[in-house]
Amino acid sequence: MSVEQLWVIGIAALLLFWALGAYNRVVALRGAIAAAWAQVDASLQRRAMAVAALVTGLRGQMPDEKGTLDAVLVAQAKVQAAADALRPGPVKADHALALAQAEGALSAALARLLALLDHQPALRQSSELAPQLAVLHDTTPRLAFARQLFNDAARVYNEAARQFPTRLLTRLFGFGPAGQL
Repeated sequence: MSVEQLWVIGIAALLLFWALGAYNRVVALRGAIAAAWAQVDASLQRRAMAVAALVTGLRGQMPDEKGTLDAVLVAQAKVQAAADALRPGPVKADHALALAQAEGALSAALARLLALLDHQPALRQSSELAPQLAVLHDTTPRLAFARQLFNDAARVYNEAARQFPTRLLTRLFGFGPAGQL
């Protein structure tokens, strides 16, 4: 073999090892997003159960607020649908955006419901509703923390995917940008 052939083989091997390393890094960063999503998903499911139980408990005690209770359930259903769409591929930016928008609608509906409950302290203290309210209040900071972990993982992935020359590999293998919650 000539010196030129050895140089070509050496450069090709170097490029191959770089490509493997870059690919593995991007795949690991996608895995970090999936792990962070698991925490968000667990918090979302916990909150969904608390919201459903809370609304069920309030149906008989607040018949005049049927519209508010229905709005909470509709918003929760939208969050659940968006989470179901995001679950198979937590890196998809459009699904993450849909979840963030649904979360905003649910937050507004829950804020209205909790404001109504503030005017009826006896309901807040009832043995039937107090556990669901406690779970709801406990889940809110957990969900915020899990969402922040998800967003941080997505940011790191997006930064790595935008860097040159890794950007060439992400296009080649179809790695799209990750969305934020």
